[in-house]
Amino acid sequence: MTTTTYAIAAVATLLASFVQGAIGIGFALIVAPVLGILAPTLLPVALLVLMLPLNLLVALREREAIDWRGSAWISAGRLPGTLAGLAVLMVLSTQGLNQLIGASTVLAVLVALFAPVFRPGTGACLTVGAITGVTETATGVGGPPLALLYQHRPGPELRSTIACCFVVGEVLSLLILAMAGAVQQTQLWWALALLPPLLIGTVLSRIMHQRLDAKRLRQGVLLFALLSGLFLMVPR
Repeated sequence: MTTTTYAIAAVATLLASFVQGAIGIGFALIVAPVLGILAPTLLPVALLVLMLPLNLLVALREREAIDWRGSAWISAGRLPGTLAGLAVLMVLSTQGLNQLIGASTVLAVLVALFAPVFRPGTGACLTVGAITGVTETATGVGGPPLALLYQHRPGPELRSTIACCFVVGEVLSLLILAMAGAVQQTQLWWALALLPPLLIGTVLSRIMHQRLDAKRLRQGVLLFALLSGLFLMVPR
């Protein structure tokens, strides 16, 4: 990849980590479409690797607000979803993966905007965990169902619980992808190269997250994700 490609990916990573740290979702919705356009072979592994330190930092920052019971049930639903996501990933071409990422992104935006409120009960947690396992393992996009589940909970609980679920789920997804031979050295190198902008964005979010208009920021993320997803769905 060229220097220009790296620069665009680095800016997207910095912005996405800032948004994720501030409102609890947004990283995959921003980075997955950008990488899908620039370097689809990096997905989903590079995205999952990048999200590990990001979500670990967010979870630790507000660990006293984590909904541990909900996190446990979501993680329980994650395993079968992860296996299904691996099966999807194994049968798709690069173009098919791009279209799936685009469709998943658009669907996630529509769900986040229009779906009725979820209550974080046991059944809802298991279902959302399974859905997240499928979409995040196959495409790297998994945040909106979790955000929908916790959207009416206090901000610290939403951010920390989603981050905690992501850490568990991403480790599981990466282990299963590695066992299936779907992890490549190039993907890991690019994740490492994008780590500095990710850390910068995360630190900035820690400084600014209490001063931001979270509603407007969320709307901006969803609009960007919708347009990017629609672009990815167009055959090229």
